[in-house]
Amino acid sequence: MFKLFRSQLNPGSPAASVSPQSPKESYHGGGATEVDTSAARSESKREIGVFSAIFLIFNRMVGTGIFATPSAILALSGSVGLSLFIWVAGMVIAAAGMAVYLEFGTGIPRNGGEKNYLEFVYRRPKYLATGFYTGYVVLLGWAGSNSVIFGEYILNAAEVKVNRWNQRGIGLACITTAFLIHGLALKWGLRLQNLLGIIKLSVVLLIVVSGWAALGGALKVDKPHNFDNAFAGTTGSAYDIVTALYNVIWSYIGYSNANYALSETKNPVRTLKIAAPVALISVAIIYMFVNIAYFAAVPKADILSSGRILAASYFENVFGTSAGRALSVFVALSAFGNVLSVIFSQGRLVQELGREGILPYSSFWASNRPFNAPLAGLWEHWLVSVIIMLAPPPGDAYNFILNVISYPLAIVNVFVAAGLLYLYLPNSKIKWSPPFRASWPVALLFLLSNVYLVIAPFIPPKAGQNVYKSLPYYLHCAVGMGIIAAGGVYWLIWAIVLPRVGKYELVRETRVDPMDGWERSIFSKRKL
Repeated sequence: MFKLFRSQLNPGSPAASVSPQSPKESYHGGGATEVDTSAARSESKREIGVFSAIFLIFNRMVGTGIFATPSAILALSGSVGLSLFIWVAGMVIAAAGMAVYLEFGTGIPRNGGEKNYLEFVYRRPKYLATGFYTGYVVLLGWAGSNSVIFGEYILNAAEVKVNRWNQRGIGLACITTAFLIHGLALKWGLRLQNLLGIIKLSVVLLIVVSGWAALGGALKVDKPHNFDNAFAGTTGSAYDIVTALYNVIWSYIGYSNANYALSETKNPVRTLKIAAPVALISVAIIYMFVNIAYFAAVPKADILSSGRILAASYFENVFGTSAGRALSVFVALSAFGNVLSVIFSQGRLVQELGREGILPYSSFWASNRPFNAPLAGLWEHWLVSVIIMLAPPPGDAYNFILNVISYPLAIVNVFVAAGLLYLYLPNSKIKWSPPFRASWPVALLFLLSNVYLVIAPFIPPKAGQNVYKSLPYYLHCAVGMGIIAAGGVYWLIWAIVLPRVGKYELVRETRVDPMDGWERSIFSKRKL
């Protein structure tokens, strides 16, 4: 299990030997290039096999989304039937995205994920893709949402009414504990992460199996009959449907998680081609069974009123009130496990940006001192997550955090899918012959679905249908675009203004780390 989590030690390294200003360089045959030095890597450092890669993806995808979002999805869709169809639609979009990232991952099998792919395709203006991605990594507080859920389930188990400050206070304690564990005691953090991953899987399987019993009538309450008229109340609002899709897509985030660690993967092309589909199919089946279990045991009205503690209502109806409160603690621990996992990975993305020389005071962000952990990178992600977690008003925190993370991700996916379609063009200036092809219809589906996710939230909802209680319906779109735009502003200063003022040019060089044998792109200043 240690190998599984060790794979995230350098998830953000771009490791790409291709410079955006070199348009004639190409990838083919699993990532070989004319300037490739991959043979210099130490094969002994490749520790991730098929099994570990499957769980690397599985553990990132199965988070708090399946416990916290089904109530909102039902409320937005209006009916049980449409709710299940939206889960299927989200699965199809995730499958298309997996295929797109699978093609890029097998074509460029190196640490770094979408950063590599954007830099490979979008080479003009110089380093612009790097600047945009920097804003995306630095300004998104991924760990905030799971911290909020941790607070809600702990308070539910203690039978304490949720308010703004007790929920945020417990959430703050959750994310701070995760930050300190990974920053001060890395090995213990990994062990705890493994244990909580097992708890999370156990909770999900318990819901699936008990859901089958609930379908047969094994309940502490009357059978809800949610499937009798499944499409009653179906909504026709585009805003509601796209917001519900955001909730589903949030639950599927992670299908590309193995792409961040391909430099550390044994036979990365073969491994990724097996692991990604197996993990996604497994998660899709589990998600559908869990949703069916909820509808089999909890009346529709109770689902709508339960909010993000739907799993607690489910446990109470199936196992009784006392058992429901006890099992809520395990859901909270599952949320804490996701906070540990997310802050672990995102802190290292910030560290890698420092190691590349992209961030100011790079040596500070790149350092592993004093506890052999990226304390500075972990702190940066902790700070952003806390700000995003504490800022929204009561009742809106989780939905706002979820949407403000999902929206920029949709923008990034638009450019990733469009980049792949560009590589398919016969007159493309970039040669591209990967060992796996998603096909242009799949890439087009992924592109169009994400374009829809970017545009549709601007359509005003009908009266009373705003997903937020007190925030403007479009706020997450404005903030998400602001995050992407901030990356563009940073690029303008970092790559254009400061070089002109300082009379130097940025040069990106590919270097092989003598310690781990992996390639890393390093930005340096060359005097003119």
